Amino acid sequence: MNKWIGLLILFVVPTVAIASGQPASTDPAPANVAQGQQIYQQYCAACHGQQAEGAANWNKPDEKGEMPPPPHDETGHTWRHSDAMLFKMIAKGWRHPFNKTDRLTMPAFEDALTEQEIQSVIEYLKTLWTDEQRTYQATESQ
Repeated sequence: MNKWIGLLILFVVPTVAIASGQPASTDPAPANVAQGQQIYQQYCAACHGQQAEGAANWNKPDEKGEMPPPPHDETGHTWRHSDAMLFKMIAKGWRHPFNKTDRLTMPAFEDALTEQEIQSVIEYLKTLWTDEQRTYQATESQ
């Protein structure tokens, strides 16, 4: 009997642990997307737009010499970044390399959001892209 319990623990517990993690599929779980959308509205929409449309003239430096917040929908370039890069930008913040100032124009959210919440935002953003963009981004993320 103890042998069966040991086998059960050896095979079932890791399977349950893996199943509870973030899915590797390019098709995000609806709960993650809903959570990501809610977090996006709370933390991101003020700069990146309610519909992820970005700031006006987002592709030209502003009067301070900083690049304004880009769109995260299909019109922007967010889909060109891997999951790891998007995660890093959200967690650690971002300063556009061409900015004339040294400040982080994208603030760091690692103290405000959990890793799972950041991943949910990324999963939500993926729903704003075309199929071709999602495919490209999934390849970048491998």
